Amino acid sequence: MAMGLASGGGRRRRGRGSGRRPMSEINVTPLVDVMLVLLIIFMVTAPLLTAGVPINLPDSRASALPQEQQQVTISIDESGYVYIDDARVPVGGLPEALKNLPRTGEGPDITLRADRALDYGRVMAVMGELNRAGLNRISLVTNGGGVRAPVNNGSSQQE
Repeated sequence: MAMGLASGGGRRRRGRGSGRRPMSEINVTPLVDVMLVLLIIFMVTAPLLTAGVPINLPDSRASALPQEQQQVTISIDESGYVYIDDARVPVGGLPEALKNLPRTGEGPDITLRADRALDYGRVMAVMGELNRAGLNRISLVTNGGGVRAPVNNGSSQQE
């Protein structure tokens, strides 16, 4: 019996052979949490990155066009000031600014964003300058998504 006490019973061994195996499973819960937070951040900030000039766009039921690689955004704010991407164009300097746009192939595709409170003549004046500069691939940007804009305001019995 003394011999059994001295050896410690042989059941409890310490050190490397203690019976514990290294954990071979990866805990993915923190990774999923971080990815969901990043997804929410990108969903919130992505619409803010598309246009820097605040404009109240008109409504339309037209479907969205695919985004092109060579694209320039021209914005006209409520006061009538013109912006190329986010840079404000000086008054009377639109023809010169359009000449300086980089062109390859058919030229850049223009997306025109105009505030709904603007006079139709102001928008047409900018479109005329675009045409004069040889930029004929113009897309008009509106608020989409099933909002029904009135086609006429009582000028005719038909709609």
